[in-house]
Amino acid sequence: MPAKRHSSEQIITMLREAEVHLSQGMTIPLMCKKLGIHQQTYYKWRREYGGLRMDQAKRLKELEKENSRLKKLLAESELDKAILKEAASGNF
Repeated sequence: MPAKRHSSEQIITMLREAEVHLSQGMTIPLMCKKLGIHQQTYYKWRREYGGLRMDQAKRLKELEKENSRLKKLLAESELDKAILKEAASGNF
């Protein structure tokens, strides 16, 4: 069975729903079963998205995309520098 991918907005909504269930006295295993997620998934989400609001989660996603784009550009630049350095040290 393939893993489901939830958006950050869905995750935050589910975490808020989980907080409501837990405040009403529901246990974590029962709450996870009701939400249809594994306990480890709940703990991972809580660690990653615990105190975030929707707008913060969207901003985080934008920053992660920008970061990966910049890393790609840096890697390409470093590759170009290495090629030029190798070509310059060749026999003329």
